[in-house]
Amino acid sequence: MRSGVLTASVAMAVYNGEKYLQEQLISILQQLDREDELIVSVDPSSDNSWALLQQYAKEDSRIRLLKGPGQGVIANFSNALQNCGNDIIFLCDQDDVWVHEKINKIKKIFLEQNVDLIVHDALIVDKSLNPDRSETTFFAWRKSKDGFWSNIMRNSYIGCCMAFKRSLLDVALPFPKDLPMHDQWLGLLAELTGEVCFYPEILIKYRRHGQNVSASQHSGIMQMVKWRADLVTALLKRWRKVRRYRRK
Repeated sequence: MRSGVLTASVAMAVYNGEKYLQEQLISILQQLDREDELIVSVDPSSDNSWALLQQYAKEDSRIRLLKGPGQGVIANFSNALQNCGNDIIFLCDQDDVWVHEKINKIKKIFLEQNVDLIVHDALIVDKSLNPDRSETTFFAWRKSKDGFWSNIMRNSYIGCCMAFKRSLLDVALPFPKDLPMHDQWLGLLAELTGEVCFYPEILIKYRRHGQNVSASQHSGIMQMVKWRADLVTALLKRWRKVRRYRRK
């Protein structure tokens, strides 16, 4: 980091994302500074996602394309994250639209506040980007708040709304084998190792179209209990790294 300047890496995981991908790319690229980067890991897809991204990468050197491992969304994001080299990392889905100035506003918070991870609010929209009247914003829908135990019980960490210091990857990677979702894992580790900020401004349009990787519906009780048990077990196994990170 240069004095007073933060560089950003945007980590995007793509799988059969052609339908909404171009709109998302445009909303991100117009915000990136010259030294920022967009790291895209693309799992083997049956549509034209790879060709579309290649076309954009030829015209914009800030885009770096990676062949994904083809082992699901968590492994795909892990592949992208391992190749991010800048100060602040933004997680990014393939089907949303970023609000203008999102990156600069988040960078400003990191510069002005002693935080390790930021979660901002999102407007929940349908496939045509019309607001969902029943759910309004993500924070309102999830009753989002910080706190380790509250986010074990009711997760508020959603990757498409998150940015964090790259140093968090020192303790977060590699992702545990039985992890239910990578974003909750990153958020809980940030709770344990540093400071988090829940920023109330809406900075993306969070598109729900029936084929999202993360579903709006709750899983069954037994599945939810198992996921929480797996999370706690994984955190206990990672505790030595957590303690070393906290001493820095």
